[in-house]
Amino acid sequence: MLLMQDFPSCDLRFATTDSDQAAHSGKVKVLSLPDCNLTQPINALRCAVVSLGHVWRIRPHVVVSTGAAPGFFCILWGRILGAQVLWIDSIANAERISLSGRLAMLVGAKCLTQWEHLADDAHIQFRGSVL
Repeated sequence: MLLMQDFPSCDLRFATTDSDQAAHSGKVKVLSLPDCNLTQPINALRCAVVSLGHVWRIRPHVVVSTGAAPGFFCILWGRILGAQVLWIDSIANAERISLSGRLAMLVGAKCLTQWEHLADDAHIQFRGSVL
């Protein structure tokens, strides 16, 4: 939500596991995703299928994610369908890039970190933090 002002002329969709939070803005269309992680393979499968449905219907030109497994699935499907993809690793990952971020790099996402010491300028860049 903090990045919305950086996309003023775009038709935005906001995919989240917390649709109540996004609905408060009233400025974007909110898509709901099931929450998941590595310890929840059934939920991860559900999230993969739901996110594929969203990305398939919308056919975005660009997909931006600020982290976590649900965002990775959107990045994955967006990339497969030809979108440009940008992964902004969560500010919570101060010690190393998240697993989802490392996977996003494997599918060709441009990756940004919010921690300067994690940037290597080849695969992971630092451009500041969202907060």
